[in-house]
Amino acid sequence: MTNPGSCAQEVLDTIPLVMRTIRSEVRRRRQFDLSVPQFRTLAFLYHCAAASPSQAAEYVGLTRPSMSKMIDGLVARGLVARNDSLGDRRRVDLTLAPRGKAAFLEAREAARERLAEMLEPLSGAEKTVVSGAMQTLREVFAAHERAAQER
Repeated sequence: MTNPGSCAQEVLDTIPLVMRTIRSEVRRRRQFDLSVPQFRTLAFLYHCAAASPSQAAEYVGLTRPSMSKMIDGLVARGLVARNDSLGDRRRVDLTLAPRGKAAFLEAREAARERLAEMLEPLSGAEKTVVSGAMQTLREVFAAHERAAQER
């Protein structure tokens, strides 16, 4: 049985390899010329309609000024819409524009296809193990994220 420290080390060693592959595929598909932080911002807005710039900055791991500059560029390119919040006049909500949704979905599909190619040589049992491990990780980290948001 693996101890939690060894398990954590495996996650720390593996996730960067997977992320480099995703990053490489996003860069390779330059139709929308998205950087990885831009792609992650579009992904966040795809899953979280009407988010604030500070929420997006926290998710992506950028400072608020850096996120603001990036959002300005995404708005100028028609990928993101900036709207006044209905509930708070001081707040601005970010939403994914139709062009931004298309860019995100295209980049995500390209990355999914590349990962599928890389996983193809695995046996059915190995693919089941990988899929189960990803589901478990998603549940663990989603629960942690929900708990953090409730604080």
